[in-house]
Amino acid sequence: MGSDNHGGALDGMRVLDLTRILAGPLCTMMLGDMGADVIKVEPVGSGDDTRTWGPPFAGGESAYFLGINRNKRSITLNMAGKPGQEILAKLIAACDVLVENFKFGTLEKWGFGNEWLGANAPRVIRCSITGYGSSGPKAALPGYDFILQAESGLMSICGEPDGTPMKYGVAIVDIVTGMLACNSILAAVHARHRTGRGQHVEVSLFDSSLAMLANVASNHLISGKEAGRFGNGHPNIVPYTAYPAKDGMIAVAVGNDAQFAKFATVLGRSEWAADPRFAKNPDRVANREALDDMIAQALERDTAQAWLDKLTAGGIPCGRINSVSQALSDPHTVARGMVRTVKHPTAGEVKMLGIPFRFSGTPASVRRAPPTLGEHTEQVLREELGLSEKRIAELRAAKVI
Repeated sequence: MGSDNHGGALDGMRVLDLTRILAGPLCTMMLGDMGADVIKVEPVGSGDDTRTWGPPFAGGESAYFLGINRNKRSITLNMAGKPGQEILAKLIAACDVLVENFKFGTLEKWGFGNEWLGANAPRVIRCSITGYGSSGPKAALPGYDFILQAESGLMSICGEPDGTPMKYGVAIVDIVTGMLACNSILAAVHARHRTGRGQHVEVSLFDSSLAMLANVASNHLISGKEAGRFGNGHPNIVPYTAYPAKDGMIAVAVGNDAQFAKFATVLGRSEWAADPRFAKNPDRVANREALDDMIAQALERDTAQAWLDKLTAGGIPCGRINSVSQALSDPHTVARGMVRTVKHPTAGEVKMLGIPFRFSGTPASVRRAPPTLGEHTEQVLREELGLSEKRIAELRAAKVI
């Protein structure tokens, strides 16, 4: 896994991770992958909720937790009491970035609001990840990915046209929110070079889920028409969906009229490019069902791999619809290092996803396995805060740590 002295892009930055579940831990893991020293603070005894989200488990740790908490040190701390809050104050002051996804107002209740930060840790960047943001009628409500997929309209555009609304297969709102949080933190770090001060960054599942509507939202805002479901299809482009071949499904993405002409030729239907129903993309969108049926009939003549070979040779974007196991064992996945193996204290050799970004001069790296609960409590208190062994023992006896 390499040493801690790695020269990553964020080498020298310290992040205090007060998050749990997915959006926050994904954000802080990304910062850790880029080189930041991430200190994850967890409740005494229980830790991050996702430690128990299984099966599957490995060495007593859930696969869920293992997947989003590498490159972190874990300490346990009871932040609800005064002794724990005294330690928390020291930790905040010793860090560059504070990331939290508590219920709105929790840090303020403990006395660590923006006013305290401005007076006691003015260079610290605080990132709050909330369900609905700090304003509006739903600000006090907790946020859950599935609920936000429903409320945002995302589910209404997923699924078959005549089927029921459908959620995405992973907690996609949490994932996007975590990525936006990471992006926003890096912008605030850049701004600090100019201003000399930190600031409060806020991202919410609600705002993120609406932003994810992207072109679908723009379609509605421009046309006034309600968005619909297109199964695997695209609301603005045809043909752009999954089709059955003789022995399996393939995905085809034809992005313009020239590509469509090439596509029709590969299928042995070059006359389609001159058909007024299909010649231009708006025509194909208007005649979506007729064209999709004709394409499906043509593709059922040969195997999936045969069509993929022909379409790829013809410059047509296409791909096999893989299972997760097929995708993770694909030769290109291996070549890109997108599955890594790390040595975990209790689980032994653990496979996990690789790092999805590359730096030519300051490489990202996997330096630490996901931590066991409180694995680094004494190390952090002793080395970063200067607490004595006697004081650490007292805190442990009092169940503060």
